Order: sequence, then C-alpha cells, then structure tokens
Amino acid sequence: MAVRPVRLFGDPVLKTRAEEITVFDDALKATVADMFDTMEHHGGVGLAANQVGLLTRVFVYDCSHETPGARGHVINPVWEPVGEDTTFESEGCLSIPDVHAPVQRAAAVRCTGVDVDGNPVEFEATGLLARCVQHETDHLDGVLFLKRLSPEDRKTAMRSLRATDWYQQGLTTV
Repeated sequence: MAVRPVRLFGDPVLKTRAEEITVFDDALKATVADMFDTMEHHGGVGLAANQVGLLTRVFVYDCSHETPGARGHVINPVWEPVGEDTTFESEGCLSIPDVHAPVQRAAAVRCTGVDVDGNPVEFEATGLLARCVQHETDHLDGVLFLKRLSPEDRKTAMRSLRATDWYQQGLTTV
C-alpha cells in the first residue's frame, strides 16, 4: 500500500470531528492498509484517519509489543470506561512530534465499532491499548491530547512544541 503524509499541529483537519463511515468498500480497505503503513513508517502505536487528512471515523492501532495480538482497526468507534480507575501517564502523538506530556485517562475501556467489512468489533482494553483507544477516538472527535493537559502541563508542552524543528520550519506534514 502507501505511506501517507501525517498532518501536524495547526492543521484544521485535526480539530474537526470526523464523520461516521457508512460505505464499506475496497477504497475503505485501501485506506486502512495505508493507515497501517503510515503508522508503522512513523513508529506509532495508533493513527486516526484525520491525521492523514481524512474526516472519516476510523483508527488503526498496534500495541502488540505490550499486549500480544493487540493490532487492528476500529470503524465508528465508541468507548466507555470499565470501572472508575484512571492512570496518569505520558503521551505523545504523531501529529505533534517530539512533544510528550502526562494525560489522565480511564485505566480500562470497552471499545465497540465495526471492521472494514461492517462486522461488529468489541473488546476490553487496559494499559497502552486502553490509552490508545481513548487518544485515537479523541482525534476523531477533533481533540488533541494537549487539550487534556492541566494548564501548567499545557504551557510546558506548548513551549516544547514551539522549540521543535518542524514547528519552527512551518511544516504541515511529515
């Protein structure tokens, strides 16, 4: 398939809510394959469609280095917390390279959606996969992880962002 350009912080598509997918065809399968190629090329563990400029509700993930078999995609994802426990861990983002900050997320989630053939997908996740589901679904809702930071952590992250080479060069994709 193909590696697509990843949109960077500042691109309006990253702040736009993606639309539900209703057509399950070869073009969708190609998009998902390209998203896997793009995520792997950039060393990510997740990638949402709007990060490659598409306003459709699909994300791919590969957390198999932490949880064997935790690789796949979810179309029209919905998640809910399982229990009340939360975690506070550092996150990064392919659309905000070289910036990491602590984000509070649900420790466990139940994710539902469908696959490229329209078949139901449902799983429970903890650890990195739970964090990934929440982070990527946020993307599809037009929310970057910077918005989830405390005011002080957001200031620090923004200082780090402004110091990155890509930001200073005015890059819009990588």
